Amino acid sequence: MPETEWNWFDPDVIAWQSKAGFTPEFLRDLQELRRVVEPAAVRMAAERATEEEITEIEEAYGGMKRAVEGGGDYVTYDLRFHQGLLRAAHNRMVIQMSKALGALLRTSFEISTSRKDGPVRSLPLHRAVLDAVIARNPAKAEKAILVLIDGAREDIELVLGSRRRLPRLSGPARQLKPA
Repeated sequence: MPETEWNWFDPDVIAWQSKAGFTPEFLRDLQELRRVVEPAAVRMAAERATEEEITEIEEAYGGMKRAVEGGGDYVTYDLRFHQGLLRAAHNRMVIQMSKALGALLRTSFEISTSRKDGPVRSLPLHRAVLDAVIARNPAKAEKAILVLIDGAREDIELVLGSRRRLPRLSGPARQLKPA
């Protein structure tokens, strides 16, 4: 089938694309999609998240922090963080999209964390998003997620410009080394 007929949200299509090799256009499309969806979802999460959901997002952030400080699986916790925010929006369409976006988000996180200092630099940006949600400040949450997404976009552009091999999604997430 021609690409125009593909379901880009299908995890099988994303896995196949990963094996075939991501194109710069695919990665830029992904970043644009994140910039459209996540700010609105995070804004809603700041208004609607339950205490339990905030705790789950905080736990995901804690896993990211432990991975940065002591090594380990940063990407899985990063994915939990963002999917937790999307679920906390309490919008059925956004929640359904969060399931479909999982493989796409992992792609972004794998690439942005492949930069040596990527996770260390993004950790305080994640904290700013979380703090704004905890404070129930939708405008601040939206602004913080845009800063985070734009930072990831810069990381991806640097990786693309370096001509390094892009990560594959067929295996487990890349583990960070202890600081």
